Amino acid sequence: MATNPIHQFVIETVHSEPITVGGIDISYTNSALWMTIALVISISFFTLAMKRKALVPGRAQMLAEMSYNFIADMVRTTIGPKGAKYFPFIFTLFFFVLMGNLLGLIPYSFTYTSHLAVTGFMALFVFILVIAFGFINHGLKFLTLFTPPGVPWWLIVPLVAIEVVSFFVRPITLSVRLFANMMAGHIMLKIVAGFGAAAAGLGGGYLLLGIFPILTNILLIAFELLVAGIQAYVFAILTCVYLKDTVDLHH
Repeated sequence: MATNPIHQFVIETVHSEPITVGGIDISYTNSALWMTIALVISISFFTLAMKRKALVPGRAQMLAEMSYNFIADMVRTTIGPKGAKYFPFIFTLFFFVLMGNLLGLIPYSFTYTSHLAVTGFMALFVFILVIAFGFINHGLKFLTLFTPPGVPWWLIVPLVAIEVVSFFVRPITLSVRLFANMMAGHIMLKIVAGFGAAAAGLGGGYLLLGIFPILTNILLIAFELLVAGIQAYVFAILTCVYLKDTVDLHH
């Protein structure tokens, strides 16, 4: 079972007996555990890094300030000055995804961003947030988002249909992109590692064959580290793009 590349995605309880309240299972799972670990690490890092608030920052404070400026620039350039109110949400979302991606590379850990239920909930939350703030900021005028200005009357119907479909598939594309990339990468790592372990187990001349999967896995891990950062960035910046509709209807 341990060599099964799919087994790493199985959600299991971290305690022996399930916990139910009113017939609802509220058991603490490995997914919830690693979300908690990600939360504790993130809060602890930024709290300790910014504790001194030194004029000449140390490495930890410099990394924290660089992270802050990176997300702030992303929000400012994508949404505009009015998007500053969304900064705490984008900052939290980015590091929640990033920590999930990075922690999942630790052996025997759990990658919660490789589950569609998690990425789907995040994408759906962003989608609902866009609709809610869209109507709060613009009222019924928010519906003009589906009718680009300057369009000939005879193109309005097909264009509105296209705009509506593209708007409602946003949570699907946003969630599937992250979940698929994380799942595919971890399956590949598990398969290649399995080749190396199998070759090493045969012994003799086969031991040398195990070196190639190991070297390949090292390269794949380096690549997955890059993908972990890129996917967190893509999720955050697409969220910014969608939230821009709540500030400027036509851009």
